[in-house]
Amino acid sequence: MSTLPLRFILKPQFIPSNYHHNYSFERSQQWRRHLQLDSEQPSWCWDVSALPLFFTLLSLMDSLSANNSSPRTWMAATLIDFYINILAIAVWIVYKEANWIWSIIWIVLLICLGSITTCVYIVLQFLMLSPQESIQDPIYFVLLRNRKRNETESKSIMSVLSARILFSVLGCLMLGTLVYTLATDGSPFRQENLTPWLSATLVDFYVNVVALSVWVAYKESNWKTSTIWIILLICFGSISTCAYIVLQLFRLSSQDPTFLVLFNSNNRQVDTTHLEI
Repeated sequence: MSTLPLRFILKPQFIPSNYHHNYSFERSQQWRRHLQLDSEQPSWCWDVSALPLFFTLLSLMDSLSANNSSPRTWMAATLIDFYINILAIAVWIVYKEANWIWSIIWIVLLICLGSITTCVYIVLQFLMLSPQESIQDPIYFVLLRNRKRNETESKSIMSVLSARILFSVLGCLMLGTLVYTLATDGSPFRQENLTPWLSATLVDFYVNVVALSVWVAYKESNWKTSTIWIILLICFGSISTCAYIVLQLFRLSSQDPTFLVLFNSNNRQVDTTHLEI
């Protein structure tokens, strides 16, 4: 997280006639810097940041196979679903944060506090926007990476191909978990399954689904498509999250920087056009 003081949104300012031209030019310059200075983080940063989540998923898979009682079985399956969505959010945080130490801190908080951390982190990113960024395109600038001064060029922490494989495996993992739990324990819609902790986990889970749904709505230009994806997110959880991310990754070429998957096609077209000039 940036150490700059929070800048609250001030009263609207006068917008000059060349506003849209300047806006596109500034965006193109930011994109050029991101393509050249994709990340200052060391190459091992993503591996270290992801380790707590992977160990958590492994322990939950072991718990799922060991427990035969209905509440515990569905609790383990729900937690796997929950942490796969957390991993998707964590990947964005690793890209977003210029300081790898802050990335690890936020990921640990995500694992421990779930959607509380998600909401706090997103609110902080909105509060740190300048008045101009808030007027132009706030979601775009919230998704965009925080840059440090005197950044040096380095490689991306994850290629498009690696991201496709990662989220394909996670989607298949959750699909297998769901099929296994249904086959061994039956329907989850039973009174005995609605324990207080499972109910709290579901609330936690769906708060993160709301955050992901806002991103999907931003990405999709057609409201019908975004509605369908949001319904799938609600019904199938991280299976839909992984399917959507993989689909978006296949719309990128292998040479594209992976962070382009965060932005909608309009933003990518505007910035790519200016990069060619």
